[in-house]
Amino acid sequence: MKDLDEIKAIALEYGQREAPSIVAKGEGETAMSIIDAAFDLGLPVIEDEALQRLLMGVEIGDEIPESLYRAVAVILAWVFWLRGDEPGGS
Repeated sequence: MKDLDEIKAIALEYGQREAPSIVAKGEGETAMSIIDAAFDLGLPVIEDEALQRLLMGVEIGDEIPESLYRAVAVILAWVFWLRGDEPGGS
């Protein structure tokens, strides 16, 4: 298990803008709060340290860079499948 200070989390939103955007990110206790909130809301939590490292450089409120579209699209497709949703659906 990781030490608290090693834990990082990033929350993505997709649907309000043209590209997925960062709505929250943090390390340590802030990261745990983000993860706990996701679990409380029934949102999927995915562990991908390589993508997390790349997304940590994106500011909160910013859309993800085009270079990360494919990696994030794979995760979003999995989330849609998991929830039984279709992109663009309500």
